[in-house]
Amino acid sequence: MMLRTIRLDPSDTFVFPVAAEPGEWAVTGSFLFWGRDVAALAGKERAAFRSGFVGVSSLGFSTLVVAQPIRPEERAAAVDSLARHLMDRLGAPDMDAARAAADEEIAFAASLADHPEGTLVAMHRALEAGEIREQFRTLSAREKAAGADSLHATARAFTFHEEVDDGPEERVDLIDMMAARK
Repeated sequence: MMLRTIRLDPSDTFVFPVAAEPGEWAVTGSFLFWGRDVAALAGKERAAFRSGFVGVSSLGFSTLVVAQPIRPEERAAAVDSLARHLMDRLGAPDMDAARAAADEEIAFAASLADHPEGTLVAMHRALEAGEIREQFRTLSAREKAAGADSLHATARAFTFHEEVDDGPEERVDLIDMMAARK
């Protein structure tokens, strides 16, 4: 399994400096912020730091990713694509170093996708005591309530479930969020 970008609405296209295309293989992308003054980030860059996964083809950002199966040749292509970005855009010293770093990023992303296929994953990234810290949450389908009509049951399909032990469970109602933006 591996993480793949998903776009449930167009918000990524105006929240982030560059949005990932839906369906790209994704990594957490914290390496894009190493050595930067994170406290000085503002606007779209700050949003990307706080919650953006990174598509390996575009280096664009995605708020959500989904656990999907990946074939070995797709994984190899994702490593190659990310390694090229690490060389060409981020100054890796050589292709061997870039490929090793890309392989490590892909392996970590695959470890985050250790969920049933179709599970959505969200991230919160913060700077704490001078270090970048990532927290991950999964969004899973609610069980249908007895007697609930099918439209209502599917309209409120996801909730956040805390994956770490150091914070309270957070629940997000995507329907209410969408209605508030109208």
